[in-house]
Amino acid sequence: MALFERDRDEFGSDVGTRALSVTAVENDFVERVYEKLASVYDLTFGPTLHPGRLEALERMGIRSGDSILEVGVGTGINTALYPRSCRITGVDLSVSMLEKARRRVARVGLSNVRLMEMDAACLTFADDSFDIVYAPYLMSVVPDPVTVAREMRRVCKPGGKIIFLNHFRSESPVLSRLERAISPLTVHIGFKSDLDLPGFLAQADLQPVSIEKVNIPRIWSLVTCVKQ
Repeated sequence: MALFERDRDEFGSDVGTRALSVTAVENDFVERVYEKLASVYDLTFGPTLHPGRLEALERMGIRSGDSILEVGVGTGINTALYPRSCRITGVDLSVSMLEKARRRVARVGLSNVRLMEMDAACLTFADDSFDIVYAPYLMSVVPDPVTVAREMRRVCKPGGKIIFLNHFRSESPVLSRLERAISPLTVHIGFKSDLDLPGFLAQADLQPVSIEKVNIPRIWSLVTCVKQ
């Protein structure tokens, strides 16, 4: 049974067509935000969001030889968490973030990791390239999360996992209205606070096999899908 039926929200709009956020961003804006955050990202968001990263690694069920694409690799904070027996490709749009990631990979000596500058909405990989495609704390800041999700699905092998770790708009009407109100402000620290999960999944044509709340406070979701 689907976790999200195609229903209507309080404004009468279908989840498949409704706006996902009140806040619009462009790639150059995202780049500027993360250029500023690059030097403090690990200190600011590292420990707080780390439990979710560990949960995501568990849900991947990584096997020896698996090929994994991390979309929005940032400073490479996840790279040392993966088993050395798998192959990791990390992509990001921020040059400053990638510079930190490259230094981290070199410092730890990770020969199974390659890092590439790339727009998540236009991945240059062939169809069906990766066993697991993972976007940690990314979808609520990209200009077009649906296009990014469709690209992730495209490059994932049939039967492979597509995993999102992200903050999505609350189901509570009160909190939902608050998140919509503050979204134009939170985007300046790296995320839109009002990304709509049912609408996002419907428009990306993805069916989740599990949705779990992670981190403390539990306002972050770990969403696991399998490519059919």
